[in-house]
Formats: sequence, C-alpha cells, structure tokens
Amino acid sequence: MKKQYKIDVDCANCAAKMEDAAKKTAGVKDAVVNFMMLKMKVEFEDGADPKTVMENVRTNCKKVEEDCEIFL
Repeated sequence: MKKQYKIDVDCANCAAKMEDAAKKTAGVKDAVVNFMMLKMKVEFEDGADPKTVMENVRTNCKKVEEDCEIFL
C-alpha cells in the first residue's frame, strides 16, 4: 500500500534526513520526500498498519530534524 502525506520542512538537506529516517522505520518498504512539493510518499510493507507506522515515522523524523512536521 502506498500513501502520500503533506510535510513541512525548511530545507532540502532536512528533507533528505527525513527520507532516510522514514526508510529506516519498521513497516516502511520505501519512502520518497519531495522537498519542492512538500510531500512524502510512503510504501508500507504487507500487513503493516499505516497509522501506527506513520506515528513511528514522525517520531524518527523528529529525532533527526526536530522542526519538521508530517500531517497525517
């Protein structure tokens, strides 16, 4: 399953950090952050609960870039 989320991030480097953090989150098969569009596309692993996984993605992203936001 793939979903797209609106994000708020200040710079392209921060967006890259968010993408990397999202990819390392359990339940995420792949993630792509588009800084220019301020969007994150996430592909979930089979059987993963998107809501739970995205809460973990948000937590992991805040660890690397505390000013970022993901609108669920």
